[in-house]
Amino acid sequence: MVNCPQPMQTLIQCLSGLPGIGEKTAIRLALFIMNQPEVDAMQLARSIIDVREKVSLCRKCFNFSDSDLCSICSNTKRDPGVLCVVESPGDLMAIEKTSHYRGRYHVLQGVIAPLEGIGPDQLKIRELVQRIDIDQIKEVILATNPTVNGNATALYISQQLLVSGVKITRIAQGVPSGGDIEYIDEVTLRNALDGRREMK
Repeated sequence: MVNCPQPMQTLIQCLSGLPGIGEKTAIRLALFIMNQPEVDAMQLARSIIDVREKVSLCRKCFNFSDSDLCSICSNTKRDPGVLCVVESPGDLMAIEKTSHYRGRYHVLQGVIAPLEGIGPDQLKIRELVQRIDIDQIKEVILATNPTVNGNATALYISQQLLVSGVKITRIAQGVPSGGDIEYIDEVTLRNALDGRREMK
């Protein structure tokens, strides 16, 4: 660790714990924060506290929200009959950036990953099955990542939903295999949504 005051060492350590941030980048960020006007640094600190205190999960779709229902679930202009199932709020944000999808979402909060001890019961799959009848869903778009675990999760969900008679589609594999939806460009995501196919 660099030779600096303890509060800065603590900040550098916290920043280097963020994804994709190594020690050198953490040091640059800490120095940047130290050189900012106090009001800007305090605003950054307050926003971190606010997001932890005020943001929770939407009771219906499990997206991040600062109220009981997120802005998508409470938007009456969205198609309530089409449900896009994603792994994480980051995936939802990526699809929303395309401005192409006008239905609603269901966030699983992960994927089935047996080697990590994550099974269906640790995800929001039971809640998804319940929503089909309650919300009179006509189509479920399975938009999990095209990874081994993402594909296995999509297959498991499609099997769980077969008895409901709902139309089940899977996003087209224009999304590269092994990739994360959160980091895919908008054009590729639009094509993937347009080219979705029914799972049998």
